[in-house]
Amino acid sequence: MSAASIPGADEELTARVSDGLERVSARLEEVVDHDDPFVAEANLHLARAGGKRFRPLLTLLASEVGDGWDERVVDAAVGVELTHLASLYHDDVMDEADLRRGVSSANARYGNSTAILVGDLLFGTASSVVAGLGAEAVRIQADTFVRLCAGQIRDDRQSAADPTLGAGEGHDAAVEAYLSILADKTGALIATAARYGAMFGGCDERTVRTLTDYGETLGVVFQLADDLLDVASEADASGKTPGTDLREGKATLPVLYARGSTDPADARLQELIAGPIQDPAELAEALDLLRAHPAMTEARERTLAMAGQARALLEELDPSPAVEALRALVDGVADRSS
Repeated sequence: MSAASIPGADEELTARVSDGLERVSARLEEVVDHDDPFVAEANLHLARAGGKRFRPLLTLLASEVGDGWDERVVDAAVGVELTHLASLYHDDVMDEADLRRGVSSANARYGNSTAILVGDLLFGTASSVVAGLGAEAVRIQADTFVRLCAGQIRDDRQSAADPTLGAGEGHDAAVEAYLSILADKTGALIATAARYGAMFGGCDERTVRTLTDYGETLGVVFQLADDLLDVASEADASGKTPGTDLREGKATLPVLYARGSTDPADARLQELIAGPIQDPAELAEALDLLRAHPAMTEARERTLAMAGQARALLEELDPSPAVEALRALVDGVADRSS
């Protein structure tokens, strides 16, 4: 999502944020450059493959609720984006992915060991950039990293530990536990993106808190929409291979709702989604059944409800073009699931 695609941004705000995104991209390339040409190329492999720059965009927009972006806001945005990129290198190793952003994944291109080490290097670079912003920013970065890793660990263990998770009387608890995991795994870093923007954009403490809460809620919406896309999308439309989560046996929100069904007609679907699906024909069958199941409607409704919570938080802020753009950003994220 680019600055030009935010319906709530007027021409002046769009121009400022677009300039900010260009500066973020330039600064990112600057800080990941390396004397070793291979290391420099590997560092930039995914960054140059594209991506939404969603987190830097949020940092810049949050700063516009205050005094607007400057070089400190740019560095904060770079630190967040580097942390995100580093996590993608590790995710692709864990998922044994072949593609990322339409190009070869880092592990497919360089091998698992190098991909992990490049991810580690990018985490270190992010910390170095954030260190220039002061002790409080470093503490926030460290806390965010802990939450991000803990959320990923909990997500992996939850899906692997119990293939019937979400069924029977434990259904509601499983859904709430999953949303808690998403708040850590995805929401924490997006919350920090908004928090940094507000902090270094000169916002008061109340506004910083509000935008931090908004960012975390928006992050959960972002991941829930991705979960829905993994089922609903076609490969050529989304740039992703549909059914990745089903293939890995992940208990995403649509899966949890489907496992919670007591309709005997759902027995075949529940059998298929009880664990990883390796057979391509069974994966296609599971996708067809899940796409037609009320679980998808339930998951979309929960996603839109979370989006409403994010928008409601913005009601605490004085109206402005930046706040209106942040409200539109929620709609843009949630609408991906429709």
